[in-house]
Amino acid sequence: MTGSAIPTLAVRAGRTPRAWFVLIAVVVIGLAADLGSKWWAFEKIADQPVHVDRAQVLEYGPRRLGELLPAHRPVTVVPHVLDLSLVLNPGAVFGIGAGQRWFFVVFTVAAMVAGVALFAVGTRARQTAAHVAIGLLISGGLGNLYDRLAYGCVRDFLHPLPGVKWPFGITTPWSGAYVWPYVSNIADLWLIVGIGMLVVILWRSDKAAQKAARNPAAEGAA
Repeated sequence: MTGSAIPTLAVRAGRTPRAWFVLIAVVVIGLAADLGSKWWAFEKIADQPVHVDRAQVLEYGPRRLGELLPAHRPVTVVPHVLDLSLVLNPGAVFGIGAGQRWFFVVFTVAAMVAGVALFAVGTRARQTAAHVAIGLLISGGLGNLYDRLAYGCVRDFLHPLPGVKWPFGITTPWSGAYVWPYVSNIADLWLIVGIGMLVVILWRSDKAAQKAARNPAAEGAA
């Protein structure tokens, strides 16, 4: 084993240009995909382009945002799998916390700072999957943060599982009779995927730590 091998494996991600490149590339690509898809959706889904005016959004308030959108039929991409429908969301993911825009602005900024800190000091140079996951979280947060600052609300258009109900008449407190009544966007998708990736990474790290604890001799020999 060479003397440089151990530092390479143990060095923090914040000290390696390659790790920063991965993080920044994911953030830039993810943010471009989110903002570009929102622009396309609000230009193309309704019969005429929809331009969201921040002053009108603030004047109408959370309960009247629907009045700023023209009546339009959802665009079916795959029946019962994905529809495209325009929604102005005054809250966070899935419309939670309507009207608390500045709370979510501050929370998002704090979460992104925490994400960068986690990347820089909490991950190692070769943990590329973790860097991608954190990059997705940051790009998702930035995408919706941009909307809140520029438009006073979040532009949504993705409706997965439209009209699909729970079997056997089941209802839930968060979705009623429908499996997925929420309309969201690419930024929300990045947040969900990023969180899912981090959960899997942490689970695998915990399993590896438990295995190493059971076989300390083998770990030391490696």
